[in-house]
Amino acid sequence: MGGASVLPSTTPVLVSFLLALFCLWIAPQVVNAKDQSITRHYKFNIELKNVTRLCHTKGIITVNGMFPGPRVVTREGDRLVVKVVNHVSNNITIHWHGVRQLQSGWADGPAYITQCPIQTNQTYVYNFTIVGQTGTLWWHAHLSWLRATVYGPLIILPRRNTSYPFAKPYKEIPILFGEWFNADPMAVINQSLLTGAGPNVSDAYTLNGLPGPLYNCSGKDTFKLKVKPGKTYMLRLINAALNEELFFRIANHTLTVVEADAVYVKPFKTSILLISPGQTTNVLLKTKSNPPNATFFMLARPYFTGMGTFDNSTVAGILEYEQTPSTNLKNRPLLKPSLPPINATNIAANFSSKFRSLANSQFPANVPQSVDKKFFFTIGLGSSPCPKNQTCQGPNGTKFAASVNNISMALPTTALLQAHFFGQSNGVYTPDFPTNPLDPFNYTGTPPNNTLVMNGTKAVVLPFNTTVELVLQDTSILGAESHPLHLHGYNFFVVGQGFGNFDPKKDPANFNLVDPVERNTIGIPSGGWVVIRFRADNPGVWLMHCHFDVHLSWGLRMAWIVLDGKLPNQKLLPPPADLPKC
Repeated sequence: MGGASVLPSTTPVLVSFLLALFCLWIAPQVVNAKDQSITRHYKFNIELKNVTRLCHTKGIITVNGMFPGPRVVTREGDRLVVKVVNHVSNNITIHWHGVRQLQSGWADGPAYITQCPIQTNQTYVYNFTIVGQTGTLWWHAHLSWLRATVYGPLIILPRRNTSYPFAKPYKEIPILFGEWFNADPMAVINQSLLTGAGPNVSDAYTLNGLPGPLYNCSGKDTFKLKVKPGKTYMLRLINAALNEELFFRIANHTLTVVEADAVYVKPFKTSILLISPGQTTNVLLKTKSNPPNATFFMLARPYFTGMGTFDNSTVAGILEYEQTPSTNLKNRPLLKPSLPPINATNIAANFSSKFRSLANSQFPANVPQSVDKKFFFTIGLGSSPCPKNQTCQGPNGTKFAASVNNISMALPTTALLQAHFFGQSNGVYTPDFPTNPLDPFNYTGTPPNNTLVMNGTKAVVLPFNTTVELVLQDTSILGAESHPLHLHGYNFFVVGQGFGNFDPKKDPANFNLVDPVERNTIGIPSGGWVVIRFRADNPGVWLMHCHFDVHLSWGLRMAWIVLDGKLPNQKLLPPPADLPKC
């Protein structure tokens, strides 16, 4: 029969049955081949681990004993199922920073906003799908200052057979900036909240958990990036520091910025980067074609505009070309880059102005062209009265506070999302957050004498699909300062920014509604303003806050409540059965 095969003689009924079975057997493969999405399981054990940095050993709270925590890798369209088991005495939650959490707000993670914390010996499964997002994001604890040690990269690869909008890099390297405290970070912030003073600053910055040779006793704790000549590396930069924006530079090398907050941008070259807490930036590093007879420092140090104290030190890693038999490592000079002055606001503003969306047919910038609701929020510091029979060390004997529209958000004792979903908001929050400052003043001029803030748990309620324009205005109360503001549940478009007071008559004429950068965290300029737009198409309760943890602890946060739409895919799903209880 020339190699052909035939079915053995059998009844037509049996043939039909076998064919039906065969079709059932191959059907899932066909669907999966087309869809390609898979479910990825991770287990996060929250546990204590002894770690030594700066010749100082202490027990820190970690995920799976790792500092920084494990790398979570997924693809666009995949479902992530992360089982978190709490083995420590602290309560904890995990936030998936930048993940939109479409219809899955229960997995967003900020304590007392979308969930009650996971208590000792309790478990919670974060279950969500990555929809329409690729790039570098990250995860971190979202309760008090636990994210000092509980954080790690979240890398979302493109769907299979989908490429980057640039040549595929030779290698991809996550680089996480952090802060190291010799003391317990929780004790540091608790002491600050008790006395009303600013918290003690960190003892070092870290690069992938390592302080580097510019710190005492840390030469052996140095991150080394070994590269080959003539290759392109993608560095996935994440600023996980608690309270500092950082300038970053590699000696004698230029970087090409290609992505911000997991959204591609029009590529631009730079030698100096600025990255705020919460932000991620992907850069391409093209190595020199001939191995140079040198090694190169990678340095990061703060950009700081506030009035208080800060950790004025520098973290260093080393870029090292792989040696050939003829290279002599011992005689190689170690080249050091210069970094901008600590308060180089012009350099910061110039850098942030370079970011533009790709805005092409494959990666459109869907900027809302018309606006349903406009908001004006002042962002800044203030003070709270000192309790009776107590001495406070804040401004003029008060306690430091921080606010949005002069309201310092008090966290409820139950989760806002539960209260909203079950219609039990009474006594938990009120839906009357002010759309404008209650007492307008010259925001960036001479500050008013009264620095006291109001305390409350108020939210803005938005109908589904509302287009929002929000002016974020820095204030000079207790000193103008840059504030990295992060919005949960959404990306937004940065349509304008500038210095001084926002002028509603003149400034909108200069808005970029064509290719503004799309982000989830933006630095409000010191003594300036930024305007963002977004479409409220994701139902739930979404926190917006300063990503300086000291300001977050002082109340610089508020909540947006986005109502359900009419269609099934526009409604928040019910909570999972294992949602932690307060």
